[in-house]
Amino acid sequence: MNNYTNDNTARRYKAHVSILGTTQLHLHNPYIIAWWSAAFPGFGHMILSKYLRGFALFIWEIVVNIEANINLSMIYSFQGHIDLAKEVLNPRWLLMYIPVYLFGIWDCYRTAVDMNRVYLLAEQENHRFNSFSLGALEINYLDKRNPFLSIIWSLFIPRLGQLYIHKILTAFFIIIGLVVFYYFSHFQEAVLLLLLGKVQEATSVLKPEWLLFLPSHYGFALYDSYVNTVENNKLFDKELKDYLKEKYQNNNFHIKKIKK
Repeated sequence: MNNYTNDNTARRYKAHVSILGTTQLHLHNPYIIAWWSAAFPGFGHMILSKYLRGFALFIWEIVVNIEANINLSMIYSFQGHIDLAKEVLNPRWLLMYIPVYLFGIWDCYRTAVDMNRVYLLAEQENHRFNSFSLGALEINYLDKRNPFLSIIWSLFIPRLGQLYIHKILTAFFIIIGLVVFYYFSHFQEAVLLLLLGKVQEATSVLKPEWLLFLPSHYGFALYDSYVNTVENNKLFDKELKDYLKEKYQNNNFHIKKIKK
């Protein structure tokens, strides 16, 4: 149940509010989007709300990376063990990894450029979109939130920031990835041992090839929650401004421009 029915009279819409979240078009820096795809395939597409493509690349990255021992090879190279880094790599999986990894970066950049153009056209058309959605399972509506609260909640547990701004799909996938990375890296077990003062045991129990996924995961949760909170606030202000102008502003009212 939406407050405005989509009559499909517009060529492009700036946003759509559903019970699963608010999806909107806004300007992106293509280089930042490409960087996130390089940091972890799938993240760049998720920022662009290309969820199906992003989820597919996310799962592919985990499976192929672990099978090719890419993270393990990176850790050995960081430690200066170049021979071990070459030895652990699995070429059967590695040759599959490289082209898809490069495609993810290129596709993110291309999509961000295209979506920026679409946003400018949608902004020019400025067609009404629904700002309230009521369903049997959820309620979602445009509202202003605090960007710094999004960061704080994401620092505690990645995905809480997304739940704060009602991005259900992203939050669901982030928490699944987090549980998988925590479980296979033994991160929580290592933290408990560290708190008990057993530093050597905490170090030995860690699985570094899985642990290396966590920094990108945390960074993405922080960035995505903050940027989307800021953009949702802008969308709320713009939608409210258009509504007040349409309903309450006199048609003869004009703002005089001051000549310098």
